[in-house]
Amino acid sequence: MTHFGIVCPAATGHLNTFLPIGQKLKERGHKVTVINFLDAQARVVAANLDFSPIGTHDFPLGSMDDPLAEMGKTDGLTALRHAIALFGRKAAAIMEDAPQIIKTTGIDVLLIDQTSRGADGVAEYLQIPFVSICSAVVLNADSSIPPVFMPWHYRPNSLLGNMRNWMGYQLLYYISKPISRVLSSYRKQWGLPLHPNPNDDYSSLAQISQQPKGFEFPRTDLPPYFHFTGPYHSEEHREEIGFPWEKLSSDKPLVYASLGTIQNKAESTFHIIADACKNLNIQLVLSLGGSGDKTMLPSLPGNPIVVNYAPQLELLKRATLMITHAGLNSTLEALTNGVPLVAIPITSDQPGVAARIAWTGVGEVVHIFRLTAPRLTEAIKKVLEDKSYKEKALKMQESIKKSGGVDLAVKIIEQVAATGKPVLPNQV
Repeated sequence: MTHFGIVCPAATGHLNTFLPIGQKLKERGHKVTVINFLDAQARVVAANLDFSPIGTHDFPLGSMDDPLAEMGKTDGLTALRHAIALFGRKAAAIMEDAPQIIKTTGIDVLLIDQTSRGADGVAEYLQIPFVSICSAVVLNADSSIPPVFMPWHYRPNSLLGNMRNWMGYQLLYYISKPISRVLSSYRKQWGLPLHPNPNDDYSSLAQISQQPKGFEFPRTDLPPYFHFTGPYHSEEHREEIGFPWEKLSSDKPLVYASLGTIQNKAESTFHIIADACKNLNIQLVLSLGGSGDKTMLPSLPGNPIVVNYAPQLELLKRATLMITHAGLNSTLEALTNGVPLVAIPITSDQPGVAARIAWTGVGEVVHIFRLTAPRLTEAIKKVLEDKSYKEKALKMQESIKKSGGVDLAVKIIEQVAATGKPVLPNQV
């Protein structure tokens, strides 16, 4: 038996990635402790995993709500700056509190979200192995690939494209300095070398992405121990959410719209979505992602079904199209069901996910800074009427089925724990 520790953000999308891994490891006889902020405790306990809190002074229960609400009202680089400031504070909490928790609980191996900065330094300091897991789109820097926060298209074998990408990464490193200062301070305190290349923060034993390989640009700089396993989402341990199923029409295509649980506070965006759909022969279900009481919204055009939270996995089984913020989890959940997409990326890695939606042909993209009801209507009609989007979504569905999912991810993790050596794809 190995004692695994999980370090990931407390946000819903990240927990939806890591909790199925933890549950599968526990089913296989291992012990799993989630090291996280108090806002994640209820979800972790409901998943029947052990929980150890960090940052209880700076992040008491409910403290994530205000910064996340602020992020939800912004977009683009402004929202990204809010996220980076929050990540810097979280990194300090991880590096301050996690070492003692790991020593006390006897954790053997860490499973670290790529966005949980500082946790790799904790593993190095304690000299325990760790595995990097991408719950967002692959974050590894690569000059041939645009930075994930940019809405740029993939331009292979292009000198200008590579220069553009390089400048994008320099901008990211510049605005990420608040995080870098925290990491450098603790690494110096612990006598660890600094990491000038952010890719050095990731595991040298195994790096795992929940993307299917076909949903990633052709990369030239991934390590040999990088694995594409496909997604891990599961209905089994998600909270049951009520829904007025009796209101669904049997004779109209279902279009499901959700902007996730963070970047969802702009009422104007919900209004544009409803306005774009009002004259189409579809039924719109609009989820507010927990952003507030649906009665607070003005009367939306077209009389859509509006809910605060939606049973997303169940609705996607019935949906013809999903309108999404292009969060990776929602995107992969739609593609797992063969549902094409219209993406409205807002910030963080969403522009990068949207670029992959366009590149793979599984949907259309309308960027938030160009969003109008007519443009959105045009994109929706295009995806509904052109069969190629559905066909490519079904091909991606088949790719996901063959990717291995949580079972493959757990095999890789167990092999790292058993050998302490890099795990290559042909060794699993």
